[in-house]
Amino acid sequence: MIDRFAKAIDERVEDLVQLTADLIRFPTINPPGEAYTPCAEFVGERLRRRGFAVSFMRGEGTPGDTDRYPRTNVVARIEGRGPGPVVHFNSHIDVVEAGEGWTVDPFGGAVRDGRVYGRGACDMKGGLAASIIAVEAFLAVSPDFYGAIEISGTVDEESGGFGGVAYLAKKGLFSRPRVDHVIIPEPLNKDRICLGHRGVWWAEIETKGRIAHGSMPFLGDSAVRHMGAVLHAFEEELFPALDRKQTKMPVVPEGARRSTMNINSIHGGQTEDFRPGLPSPTVPDTCRLVIDRRFLLEEKIGEVKSEVVAILDRLKRERAKFDYTINDLMEVLPTMTERDAPVVAAVAEGIRHIFGREPDYVISPGTYDQKHIARIGHLHDCIAYGPGILDLAHQPDEWVGIDDMVQSANVMAIGLDVLLNRTIGGR
Repeated sequence: MIDRFAKAIDERVEDLVQLTADLIRFPTINPPGEAYTPCAEFVGERLRRRGFAVSFMRGEGTPGDTDRYPRTNVVARIEGRGPGPVVHFNSHIDVVEAGEGWTVDPFGGAVRDGRVYGRGACDMKGGLAASIIAVEAFLAVSPDFYGAIEISGTVDEESGGFGGVAYLAKKGLFSRPRVDHVIIPEPLNKDRICLGHRGVWWAEIETKGRIAHGSMPFLGDSAVRHMGAVLHAFEEELFPALDRKQTKMPVVPEGARRSTMNINSIHGGQTEDFRPGLPSPTVPDTCRLVIDRRFLLEEKIGEVKSEVVAILDRLKRERAKFDYTINDLMEVLPTMTERDAPVVAAVAEGIRHIFGREPDYVISPGTYDQKHIARIGHLHDCIAYGPGILDLAHQPDEWVGIDDMVQSANVMAIGLDVLLNRTIGGR
């Protein structure tokens, strides 16, 4: 059977490359959410022609959703001969902006030297294409399977996934009994199984001041200076404490096996376009700081927040006129699927067959849509597995290897065989 899967995929390599290039040519840039609908319709039409029932679901009312930029998701399903497990392949179709530094057209889908180039090539249109080819090859070899297979192309993963997987999860599309096993073809290397991700807390801290003339700052109170005290305390107290926290989670790369915090942005005072070419002549009465805190399975979200609040409260006691507010922007708990979960075992078997070695089991440093499947759908038989090198994501000249996609498609097809034909983890 495995040889037959390999033959069916080899017969589809040209189609795999063309499909990847075609997907890249949809400039599904997020924000604002361009070309979502035509890309979703392209995927849906292909799968409809191959016998899938296809539906389009707009994430109405979610962040960024407008008539100009509708959050259009596609979900396709094909039924087997009878009841059985349901395997769902979920890929996001949105990509980040191209940025500068490209030597090829970021939305040209160029193919050269065994690679397909373009924004989203590895993150994660190559993974979407590989999963489609894997499923089509599986259906050609094993048309009499029991259960069902779903493929989805969802939006907004790069901005939190609220108009995509989170929206669909609230509608019950990522919960039992509809779905049993989920594979997300994120680019975490073709011989790795990603079991989950660290937690994240985004928050905005605002320090308060008093406006005054810039020539007489002693009559005002600079919110930027107050924020400077916050940053100083973070450098002296918080960052060293975070660096001492280690995890048993197999996070990659090595540096992410500890707690981290990124200063995402800082804004203080009036904008520099107050007068063309000149700043405002005032003391800033407000300063805002956005923090991006990544935390470990061993940490509680309450403790994570209290570390920051304790510093702010101490400054309020000790620093004259210091005042602040803090607002949560997003919080996601760490998640980690068990190594003996059915979907993990199935994909691991595929990796052993294709690569002749045990897979590496890893945790992603950043979150992806598994968070919503676990948090909202309460479905924990979920992993990330797909072609591509994570370090290439969001970079100029992003690419995905053709051989990597072929090998990953083979692994996915074998995983389907294990889950659907050998009843591992059945209902």
